[in-house]
Amino acid sequence: MERDLGLSVAALQARFFAPHWDDISNGRAALHDRLAPVLTEIAPHLTSQALADYWFAKDAQLDDTLLADLAALRATGVQLHLATVQEHQRAAYLWDTLRLRDRFDAIHYSADVGCGKPDPAFFAAVEARTGFHAVDLTLIDDKPSNVEAARAAGWGGVLWDGTQQLADVLSRSASSDRF
Repeated sequence: MERDLGLSVAALQARFFAPHWDDISNGRAALHDRLAPVLTEIAPHLTSQALADYWFAKDAQLDDTLLADLAALRATGVQLHLATVQEHQRAAYLWDTLRLRDRFDAIHYSADVGCGKPDPAFFAAVEARTGFHAVDLTLIDDKPSNVEAARAAGWGGVLWDGTQQLADVLSRSASSDRF
């Protein structure tokens, strides 16, 4: 980012992410409404849209192995819902531009719900939106705190770190928890 855009990552973290990200990712503020004034101060040569375009493209590394594993699971009749912490524009980028809409039945994201994982209200909102009961839902996540929160909400929870095939992780989880 510093090399490509001439933007200090430390300044962006201090002036944008630290004071504004919670409001943005939980839907209480719009990305560009908060980002544009910050960039005017720390990188006046850069528009908020240019930064967002760069950020979304650079941060869009899909895991093809995981997606194939999820497709195999979906082919068995399991509904897949993407439950993620995102602001509105990034969620739209994931859903529309990266076409995750073709791989999942729905998306539930923090800015739309008003809170994110691991907040218990996030899990309750997903239950309400899907119509499933907690016992019928399982979160597959790479953060232990999110998996623990899902389990505390009555969901199944599977920690996935990308080092193994999803089917193997789910198989082990089924014997100790549930899937």
